[in-house]
Amino acid sequence: MTAIDYDLEFLEDGRHIELISIGMVCDDGREYYAVNRDMPVRKIRKHKWLMENVVPGLPKGHGDQRIHMPKRWLFHYADHRVKHRSTIAAEVAAFIRAAGPDVQLWANYGAYDHVALAQLWGPMIALPDGVPMFTHDIQQERARLGLRWDELPQQESGEHNALADARHNQFVRRWLAEQEART
Repeated sequence: MTAIDYDLEFLEDGRHIELISIGMVCDDGREYYAVNRDMPVRKIRKHKWLMENVVPGLPKGHGDQRIHMPKRWLFHYADHRVKHRSTIAAEVAAFIRAAGPDVQLWANYGAYDHVALAQLWGPMIALPDGVPMFTHDIQQERARLGLRWDELPQQESGEHNALADARHNQFVRRWLAEQEART
């Protein structure tokens, strides 16, 4: 079994979940990070929490590029990690398939993450071969082991950056496995 820990940053309004960014970390050492070029920028601008917590972690222009990057941009459109949703869908499917036939997806509070992930390809029945139909949840595993949420290792930095969160999810999942092995 190979695990892929992941995190998505998204805008949700109670009816729709709109992808902002995705980070994935595989047990085999590979990582994937992409920002959705097609995200609903106007809606995100109106969302105070996203503007304060997620947008600062998106790719920004550096050096001379900053001079040419309009202030109204939430992210640097020319950054190689900024991709159209269809490109992200194809790359994520390939990333998951490359982990082998017995892959597990893991996320922290992953219900919305899994829905947003599945929606990359349309309805749930349209999941590509090799993409699991469910995500294992770190919080469910924590509860199964009889631990409180505040006993989990805390993330040092990068919170709400999808790749940093995915790396932390992998760390916590492995820590939980160590706790189970000790019992």
